[in-house]
Amino acid sequence: MKSTFRHDPFAVLRIPDFRLYVTARLCITLAMQIQAVIVGWQIYEITKDPLSLGLIGLAEALPSIFVSLYAGYVADVVARKKIIVTVISVLLLCSAALLFFTLDVSQVLQQHGVMPIYAVIFLSGLARGFMGPAVFSFMPQLVVSKQLYANAITWSSTTWQAASLAGPALGGLIYGFWGVSIAYTADAILVLLSLVFFSLIASRPLPENANPQNFKDSLRTGLQFVFSNQVILSAISLDLFAVLFGGAVALLPVFASDILNMGPEALGFMRAAPAIGFVLMAVVVAYHPISHNAGKKMLWCVAGFGVCIVLFGLSTNFWFSMVLLALSGAFDSISVIIRSTLIHTLTPEYMKGRVSSVNSIFVGSSNEIGAFESGFTARLMGTVPAVVFGGIMTLLVVGVTAFKADKLRNLDLTPKPEMA
Repeated sequence: MKSTFRHDPFAVLRIPDFRLYVTARLCITLAMQIQAVIVGWQIYEITKDPLSLGLIGLAEALPSIFVSLYAGYVADVVARKKIIVTVISVLLLCSAALLFFTLDVSQVLQQHGVMPIYAVIFLSGLARGFMGPAVFSFMPQLVVSKQLYANAITWSSTTWQAASLAGPALGGLIYGFWGVSIAYTADAILVLLSLVFFSLIASRPLPENANPQNFKDSLRTGLQFVFSNQVILSAISLDLFAVLFGGAVALLPVFASDILNMGPEALGFMRAAPAIGFVLMAVVVAYHPISHNAGKKMLWCVAGFGVCIVLFGLSTNFWFSMVLLALSGAFDSISVIIRSTLIHTLTPEYMKGRVSSVNSIFVGSSNEIGAFESGFTARLMGTVPAVVFGGIMTLLVVGVTAFKADKLRNLDLTPKPEMA
């Protein structure tokens, strides 16, 4: 029989709890993006050292990686909403601390330099290590059908990128016109709003697990699942190395300040540019889901991302750089949607926390590790050669993955009708 499934681009947005979820995610992402712009500019303004920008990513990534596997186990045995609310409370504390450091009554930065900022970022990295698996595995519990996974991922990713579009611009503008304290105040208010919206979502029971395990056995089962599945392993490995080597975002303060000779407002717009491309492409995908030849399209899009990074590194024109950053976001949009859809589709519900934690180590933390790699290579070979090198390495990774991972190359995500 023919499938009676009709694509509705707004299907998941008709679910009240999912609307609360995307609103909460919008707020927390706006807050984190604003904070990233403020912290990056503030630290570079104090140190004038590109490596110090890379150390921001390292300070966040190391604790996140350290707790990630345990966090995945926790997300499979503890109510996911409870984890999310607790983590956002910690992030609110971090935002309040960064704000306090900038007030006249505080002498912390004068006495200790940028180290207190790194300490707060370290604590937020611990929190985000627990947040990733919980949010990843909580989201599919809010939709009613696996056929809605791709739609939910598209809107969730679009929300994240819309905030990534607005957040850096807001952060740069607020910092540039009203100063660092007002910018951190906006950050803290948005974290508080996210906490409120997540609290309003009805709790969901944990999915049934016919074979409950202790932490050690559970962890081994999750790792075996990922490393025995070529499609999942190759997809997350591809994104790992693409983000690791193609992470030019960490060096944007250097490009804005020293190469393009512009201020924090320009930095905000440059950080927002990839999200512009991401959101526009995600809206297209919401209406025209990617299914046929999804694997080949993913590989081509990651290659396109690498080309954009190479050209961005060579650009000395602000508007051309903005276009390249936007295009890199558009290519990244397709890659993220395909990868997230296949992970959600192929992973059992009771195992999603653990699989998400591995994905977080591969992909999520690679943003921060990539930031350190960019800062370190910029210190060694210069900012422009470091970015060009990263883009070329991304293209090399795509070539190796396309040659070795035949199952990913032949991946097809054409939806099948669910049994009544």
